[in-house]
Amino acid sequence: MSLSRTAVLALGATSIFAVVSPNLIQRAAAQTAGAAMDARATPENWPARAATVVADPAVERRVDALLAAMSIEQKVGQIIQADIASVTPDEVYRYHLGSVLNGGNSDPGGRYNAPAKDWLAAADAFYAASMKRHGKLPRIPVIWGSDAVHGHNNVVGATLFPHNIGLGAARNPDLIRRIGAATAIEMRVTGLDWTFAPTLAVVRDDRWGRTYEGFGEAPEIATSYAAPLIEGLQGKIGDKEWLRGPHIIATAKHFLGDGGTSGGKDQGDAVMPEARSATCSARPISPRSTRACSR
Repeated sequence: MSLSRTAVLALGATSIFAVVSPNLIQRAAAQTAGAAMDARATPENWPARAATVVADPAVERRVDALLAAMSIEQKVGQIIQADIASVTPDEVYRYHLGSVLNGGNSDPGGRYNAPAKDWLAAADAFYAASMKRHGKLPRIPVIWGSDAVHGHNNVVGATLFPHNIGLGAARNPDLIRRIGAATAIEMRVTGLDWTFAPTLAVVRDDRWGRTYEGFGEAPEIATSYAAPLIEGLQGKIGDKEWLRGPHIIATAKHFLGDGGTSGGKDQGDAVMPEARSATCSARPISPRSTRACSR
């Protein structure tokens, strides 16, 4: 399968080669062996979580039927997400792509000031392409994800809210819920289904250049905000309008420990004891943990 234009959709891998002396190799091997002995998880450090949503047998049967009817090409396409700057609706149709996103510099038509109606037209075009008949293959609607991290902030004219670090200072979970609900409505108006938010990073090193993306350095703040913001975006599980009507899909991100990388390096390595990971970084994701954040 060859994609036209620049739709080589983030499937590449980077190889790094280094030439080192034998002494360095031996030292690295010794360090690795020592680390391996300590790299054993302790389940007791992590609070147990039961599934929040009970599996629906009818839904499970529908999923099984779809998978059985899909081709290998369609299954591959469904796990690919393409940037709208590098893919067309026709390519979404031809390659069965499952989702698209607008990255930090991507806008409908390549215009940073594209109005809301142009976003809606682009969303409709991608959706229509994904639902066109393709032989006997099942038609699966494409979804569109966007970094609506403080309002629908990629669209000119949308309501903008403070960055997370400012909202963390407010210590107001109800306000956060209402911000999530307002963001979801404005995204739905432009035809988008999915936001890459909230960011639940617990910021432990102020040298990290993205500290403003977290709600603060105390895990209790992000923990108190996580559920209200997600429910504002998605609705409450069990409600009639959960993931329907004015609601969209939320994404708790980025990774465990992303606010505590060594030296504050962005997308670096978070090197910390397991207990600290469980009580600090994981607290917003596993709120049932009641232990104090370990230094």
